[in-house]
Amino acid sequence: MVRASKQKYIFVGAVFLSLLFAFFAPSESNSLAQAPTVDIPTVTSSPSGPIATVKEDADQAQINVRSGPGTFYDKVGVLLANQQAPAKGRSVGGDWILIDYPGAPGGTAWVYAPLVNLTPGTLPVVAPPPTPTPLATATIDPTLAAQFVITMEPTRLPTFTEPPPLAIPTFLASSSAGTPGGVPMGLVIIGLASLGILIGIFALAQGG
Repeated sequence: MVRASKQKYIFVGAVFLSLLFAFFAPSESNSLAQAPTVDIPTVTSSPSGPIATVKEDADQAQINVRSGPGTFYDKVGVLLANQQAPAKGRSVGGDWILIDYPGAPGGTAWVYAPLVNLTPGTLPVVAPPPTPTPLATATIDPTLAAQFVITMEPTRLPTFTEPPPLAIPTFLASSSAGTPGGVPMGLVIIGLASLGILIGIFALAQGG
């Protein structure tokens, strides 16, 4: 009786463990469902071909990037010192380098060759884009401009009358000091003084 009960407990335990293992064991369908269904991106290597590196210049921290091989083309951006970009081609004379530049139309632009260093490699000659059309110079309508032209009427300046010349009197220096009769003035004064003294003496004598 005891042995039968023990076997019964062992059988129930075995069934319980089987159910528990079947419940938690990963099934093949679950493992397939967890498999990724998209492509895993792979790490790509650095772009092949020549690389343009901006030279270091103490006087110029950046260089201009243009839409074509020439300073008359529009400026589309800049590159800083030591900045790199894949080189795709060159101009006919080799003075300009075509590089990848995402911010420019078409994703490419041009830099001046003496301002960059190129890694070894062959660059094909690339035809330049059309020359940009110069902006039209604004012209002035002469009829319209004439309406704003103010003509100043000439004014008569005041006249200046020159004064008459000054008449400066001239004096003739006397050649000799004397009376009209030719008697020296000093002799006349002495004579008058002597006459006055005689009259005084005579007057005193009469009074005494």
